[in-house]
Amino acid sequence: MPFSRVLTATLGALLLTGAVACAPPDRESAGAQTESGVNAAEATSAEDFGGMEGLVEAAKAEGELNVIALPPDWANYGAIIKAFSDKYGITVNSAQPDASSQDEINAANQQKGRSSAPDVFDLGQSVALAYTSMFAPYKVETFDDIPAAFKDADGTWVNDYGGYMSIGFDSSKVPPVTSVNDLLKPEYQGKVALNGDPTQAGAAFSGVLMVALSQGGSVDDIAPGVEFFRKLKEAGNFLPVDPTPATIESGQTPVVIDWNYTNAAETKKLPSWTVVVPPEFPVAGYYYQAINKDAPHPAAARLWQEFLYSDEGQNLFAQGGVRPVRADNMAADGTLDPTVAAALPVVDGPVTVPTPAQTEAASQYLAQNWAAAVG
Repeated sequence: MPFSRVLTATLGALLLTGAVACAPPDRESAGAQTESGVNAAEATSAEDFGGMEGLVEAAKAEGELNVIALPPDWANYGAIIKAFSDKYGITVNSAQPDASSQDEINAANQQKGRSSAPDVFDLGQSVALAYTSMFAPYKVETFDDIPAAFKDADGTWVNDYGGYMSIGFDSSKVPPVTSVNDLLKPEYQGKVALNGDPTQAGAAFSGVLMVALSQGGSVDDIAPGVEFFRKLKEAGNFLPVDPTPATIESGQTPVVIDWNYTNAAETKKLPSWTVVVPPEFPVAGYYYQAINKDAPHPAAARLWQEFLYSDEGQNLFAQGGVRPVRADNMAADGTLDPTVAAALPVVDGPVTVPTPAQTEAASQYLAQNWAAAVG
């Protein structure tokens, strides 16, 4: 089931903004030897622990896992964290759920050497590719089942789930949004929010790309997207507020450009919330999963990866309305839950997914021009 064309609202999430607090001094854990003598911080597969049983034993001995920037409603992470903790008896410390991808990296740098540092990352493409030197290569047991286009060959990073860029709006407060250009109309004055800063957050980056395509731009020319947001600000329609469930439900941000699964999560709480994936300009994107090479709980970090890419973890992602990276192969072998598979978004026709090189070039343009356009 490749990315295909849609307007279906699915379940899912909230994007990320925030800073990181100071942490207490570290207790020694990173790089500890397991009972079998394996250095957990250097393990590149479960086989380095003697198999999954050895990895589970080492992770349980650590007893904790630090995650960051994982709101409970984002891609079903609340259920995923609970399932992992219940299955292995490991305490999951979830810090700064409203943090951005860049904040995750900042936290790892600021808390390096401390017991509170993030063990794992879940990052947008542009941030992930800029910091691969901070990741520890690791291949999960299902690594060969993940398409080559969605992973680093050495397991330094692996895509975990994806979705489509969308426009969500409260039909009780604004006229129906039928196209990107509608957002320039007077009826949307002070009402259009973008989820995050596109120089720091994957959702915002993809939102600008979607707008660029609607304005005649391309994945290699994101400038029309930046120009559109400049016009949006000049018209008084751009709302410089990072949307959250609270701002949506209160009516503060009645129009939000964000991932379809993030926007669609609000339909459960706000019946008037409507989600549209512009069919002419579908933009898809995957998030990047990686292990912090300085993880204070290196065995637990690796067990977390194994869980996320297992059939159980992938089906839990799908329940959150996102497309798990193993979806196609799992559907073929009958391990993808058919109920959740039927609810996944479908878009017929060409879908824009930027390559790493295109993302890097677009990110450089945004870094040089975004602030001036909307500042």
